[in-house]
Amino acid sequence: MKRSNAKKKPGTGAFRIKRSLFAGPYIVWMAIFILSPMLLILYYAFTSDGSFTLEYLRAALGWDYFRVLLDSVRFALYTTVLCLLLGYPVAYLLSRMKKSTAALLSVFFIVPMWMNFLLRTYAWKVLLGAFTNILYTESAVLLGMVYNFLPFMILPVYTTLIKLDESYIEAASDLGANATRTFLKVVLPLSMPGVVSGVTMVFIPSTTTFAISQLLGGGKTMLYGDLIYMKFITEQSWNAGSALSVILLVFVLLSMALMKKAERGASEEEGDRLW
Repeated sequence: MKRSNAKKKPGTGAFRIKRSLFAGPYIVWMAIFILSPMLLILYYAFTSDGSFTLEYLRAALGWDYFRVLLDSVRFALYTTVLCLLLGYPVAYLLSRMKKSTAALLSVFFIVPMWMNFLLRTYAWKVLLGAFTNILYTESAVLLGMVYNFLPFMILPVYTTLIKLDESYIEAASDLGANATRTFLKVVLPLSMPGVVSGVTMVFIPSTTTFAISQLLGGGKTMLYGDLIYMKFITEQSWNAGSALSVILLVFVLLSMALMKKAERGASEEEGDRLW
């Protein structure tokens, strides 16, 4: 009998079985804590006393609620722009430093994220109440959002910048480009994938936040997350809260699709530049 010289592929046999076993707990976790709550939200959004209805969805699409969504998008845009304006220079400076120094300084942005989100926001409430007069204003809400989400802009941009090939910068300099032109024509275009990732990581949670506006806005600034919280917790109206959640979910999915398309376009443009 001839002996087969074919080698086993790494994705077959025992290896595939072990990989399936490791994936099992994760699948169970997703089914219990992600899929099940989403199905419950969909159920309550489209039912009333067990009967199918679009009443709550039509109410959720009303102008009063839609205006709150627009306010949330406005705050999210402000937060994203400010985080980009503040985070990009910081990420760029870190990328130009020695790796050991940059790693040490990066800790100052990462350590606050180890603390509880509410504790950080309460700390800002105490500081703003003691030393300023902007507590319970839109400025306080915006400040809290920028503070909490700024690391999510810095880290992806920094990760992209440290991977840039220095030879492109050297080539631009050899061709007579000054520092400003080199940054605008070489560094900035090649860092766009990191920028798009940072924008996604800041804009989406900024749109859905509610704790910051309640603590720093004092209930004067109503965001979409506050509206959902009020329907579920204060009014105990799961149907209305679920309908609002469905609207927000659709908006977030559309935003993520647009961000993903922009990120793909930035990556393809980067590849074209490299070629």
